[in-house]
Amino acid sequence: MRQNFVGMVVSNAMQKTVKVKVTRQKLHPIVLKTIKTHKNYLVHDENQLCGLGDVVRIEACRPLSKTKHFTVAEIVRSAKSA
Repeated sequence: MRQNFVGMVVSNAMQKTVKVKVTRQKLHPIVLKTIKTHKNYLVHDENQLCGLGDVVRIEACRPLSKTKHFTVAEIVRSAKSA
C-alpha cells in the first residue's frame, strides 16, 4: 500500500509540478491540546490539471527528482466548484 495524503495546492507556477500543503492535527503530549502542523510537498502533475486552491490526493511513487517523490492521484475538490 502506497503512502497517501490529502492536501491543498498552494502553487502551480512550475511545469508539471505543483506544491501541495498537507495539514495534520496531532495531540500535544503534555498540554493535551491539538496542534495543527503542515508540510509542503512537491508533487508531479503530468497533465497540469491542478489549479490554485484545489484539494488533491497525492500518492507516493519512485523519486522523480531530488525533491519530487509524489504524484497527483486525483483531484478531490476543484477550487472553481467550491
